Amino acid sequence: MGTTGGMSPQQVIEKIKSEDIDLVDIRFCDLYGQWQHFTVPSHRIEESTFQDGFGFDGSSIRGWKTIDQSDMIVVPDPSTALVEPFYERKTLVLIGNVVDPITKEEYTRDPRGVARRCEQYLRSTGIGETAFFGPEAEFFIFDSISFSNDPWSSYYLIDSDEGFWKSGEEAPNSGYRPKSKGGYIPVPPIDQLQDMRSDMLMTLERLGIETEASHHEVGTAGQCEIDMKFDSLLAMGDKLQWFKHVVKNTAVAAGKTATFMPKPLFGDNGSGMHCHMSIWKDGKNLFAGDGYAGFSDMGKWAIGGLLRHAHAIIAISNPSTNSYKRLVPHFEAPIKLAYSSSNRSAAVRIPMFSSSPASKRFEFRCPDPLANGYLTFSAICMAALDGIQNRIDPGEPMDKNIYDLPPEELANVPDAPTSLEAALAALEADHEFLLRGDVFDEDFIRSYLAMKREEVLKMKVRPHPLEFEMYFDG
Repeated sequence: MGTTGGMSPQQVIEKIKSEDIDLVDIRFCDLYGQWQHFTVPSHRIEESTFQDGFGFDGSSIRGWKTIDQSDMIVVPDPSTALVEPFYERKTLVLIGNVVDPITKEEYTRDPRGVARRCEQYLRSTGIGETAFFGPEAEFFIFDSISFSNDPWSSYYLIDSDEGFWKSGEEAPNSGYRPKSKGGYIPVPPIDQLQDMRSDMLMTLERLGIETEASHHEVGTAGQCEIDMKFDSLLAMGDKLQWFKHVVKNTAVAAGKTATFMPKPLFGDNGSGMHCHMSIWKDGKNLFAGDGYAGFSDMGKWAIGGLLRHAHAIIAISNPSTNSYKRLVPHFEAPIKLAYSSSNRSAAVRIPMFSSSPASKRFEFRCPDPLANGYLTFSAICMAALDGIQNRIDPGEPMDKNIYDLPPEELANVPDAPTSLEAALAALEADHEFLLRGDVFDEDFIRSYLAMKREEVLKMKVRPHPLEFEMYFDG
């Protein structure tokens, strides 16, 4: 089931005719989580389109096929039909699934295909019917960003009128700006982005993507959050793609720019994407029970699986070298792989806002918003299922502020990976749980590792501007 909840091919064709839609945008997702697209005139959409699809060059997509095996097909999913809110011409968007043109089988490196297979595997286990996810993807809105990386020069420059450093500039100057680590939910005029976030929220609502709240986040210079209501794994993967699309395009339309980079500012909070998850069957939340924090044994085992495989998952859920500049102490980013109720210093939290069984879920706090949602939700789900199948005990909860504990109390609490390189090594050593049900496969893992290790090497070999300050006169 896609984003809208089940439109048929014939209904899509009728919508195109009845709403005078000129064009149709065909979209799919690359390994990095970025939407790719091409546009066709609406008369090219026939019922056979949803079987035959459209051909494209797969060798030009990052991390996909080589030039000698480049032909691929994207088959639109009619249930994802939504009208694009930012194009001048009236355009219908269809998200597609990527298949091999010869075998007609799903291409295993298509992230949306991974999510589809994960949902199928969940049902095949008999454990549950639906895995629900609710990501909280934080982001920054800047006035402008410039950066350059040459052999002889490297710099970046962020411009934000909301940045606390702007208070020192000459008049006229209102002085209303969130301080570093002081931006959590002030009203305007300190929060300068209320109206823009409202535009984003209402655009999402018009697309049928239900939201729950919008607010300024902790960081200065425009850190924001808009929360979507939870949905099933694949549907939420689609919605996260729309979410990023709406945030970026709304910012650009207002003359600003938005980024989901997890740590764009030094010395202030980074952007996370806390992921809430529960598993349901026969209309019941399987994580609800009478144990710790109102959790069932099944929910506890799911947390056990998540913690056991956390290092490997983080290679997918925190997919950039920049991600590990956020996973450091004292910025509300969890670096200790423990679980707790309400405790935001633990990697896994059981929210206690409500005692209702329907609200019981865990929140994995490590992921960041550069993550590919399809892959991240699938990896978390597979780890939770492994925990349930093998009754993995997560140990005792950590109901203390981890940052304030003495070293001897933390000796047996494992750390999250401190670098992308370390996380990739963990994924290479621990990915058997991802292969079950052919959700991921060895080709996918090898391709992902190779792609990400290229990023690690690029960062390793380049001099950093701070090194000149530290070492130039040595």
